[in-house]
Amino acid sequence: MCVEQSFELEDWLPITASRNANWYYSAFHNVTAIVGAGVLGLPYAMGPGVVVLILSWVITLYTLWQMIEMHEMFEGRRFDRYHELGQAAFGKKLGLYIVVPLQLLVETSVCIVYMVTGGKSLKNVHDLAVGDKKCTKMTVRHFILIFASSQFAFSLLNNFNSISGVSLVAAVMSVSYSTIAWVASARKGATEDVKHGYKKRTNSVALEFLSALGEMAFAYAGHNVVLEIQATIPSTPEKPSKGPMWKGAIVAYIIVAFCYFPVALVGFGTFGNDVKENILESLKKPKALVIVANMFVVLHLLGSYQVYAMPVFDMIESVMIKKWHFTPTRVLRFSIRWTFVDPLHHVVDPQETKEIWFILVYQLGRQSQLSCAVHSCILLGVLLMIIAPIGGLAKLIYHIKEGSLGLCTEY
Repeated sequence: MCVEQSFELEDWLPITASRNANWYYSAFHNVTAIVGAGVLGLPYAMGPGVVVLILSWVITLYTLWQMIEMHEMFEGRRFDRYHELGQAAFGKKLGLYIVVPLQLLVETSVCIVYMVTGGKSLKNVHDLAVGDKKCTKMTVRHFILIFASSQFAFSLLNNFNSISGVSLVAAVMSVSYSTIAWVASARKGATEDVKHGYKKRTNSVALEFLSALGEMAFAYAGHNVVLEIQATIPSTPEKPSKGPMWKGAIVAYIIVAFCYFPVALVGFGTFGNDVKENILESLKKPKALVIVANMFVVLHLLGSYQVYAMPVFDMIESVMIKKWHFTPTRVLRFSIRWTFVDPLHHVVDPQETKEIWFILVYQLGRQSQLSCAVHSCILLGVLLMIIAPIGGLAKLIYHIKEGSLGLCTEY
């Protein structure tokens, strides 16, 4: 099944098939990718404090700008995919071997996390709606399957620009449930016995601190799809794509700040160190509003899943056609995507993968006047990559020993 010589692969692959996006596409795609359900865990991770939250916002915005600039760092060439930038930095083979496994790990792990979180949020809606009459036979597995079923339908959308409507709805939903979370918390107000000091959740304060850093890093996701988002924007020498992409990124980060800081500060101020890992679980009233917020989380994750899955689809379809010489048909496309969605819904208890800054182009850092800032970001990213999973693993072990995860009854 060989592909005809006249066939242009780039015109068929989901990342580069359509390049008619604009700055507002960049804005809501970035909001959808960055503002995940991790925002609801920020009050729980306020141990490191406001400084780390602000520092994370600044550093991730700065590194986002770097990647936008690097998208067309060489005249006449665009790095439309993460691994293409890695190949330019480390060589054709080494760059591919370094970047592709890590990018696939992050993106598939995020899809798994979103599928599980979506299933849990659906279960929360069910439990809150039916109350004491809830059906005990409906477990989280069933709700994950319901969430996964919707992704079979969304996977029919051909390319990145095809999911723009879904992504827009997802961005609106993320702002909506974040707003509900902090407004409802502010309305509830802090009780007299609320405590904001240290509360022992594991056997080590240091490990808790590392875990909290990881949770904040996970909240600022999205960088590993920024090049793919920019690839959907048209570019000419007179009007390069970095202009509208950066404009959209600024708008997105303003929205991110509007979502993150009130949720973290108001949520922690209201519930103190007793806040749950998902602030919506701490909010019991008004019941109808909490149900709506959980449903908004589900709708957001439906779109966010596709934003992270599309680059994976792009890589798989590229290999199937370029290396294995499959004919590019809709049957091939849907078979690949439905196969991807199907295995993931069977994974029901993943650890949240921390978004780590791994790939910053060495050449740019070496030649730029801002090389100190570049290498500082690399150092911070590598340290976070090492220490955050340690803290997360320690917290998981502690909860398992304490029997506080409730995995047997919940699943």
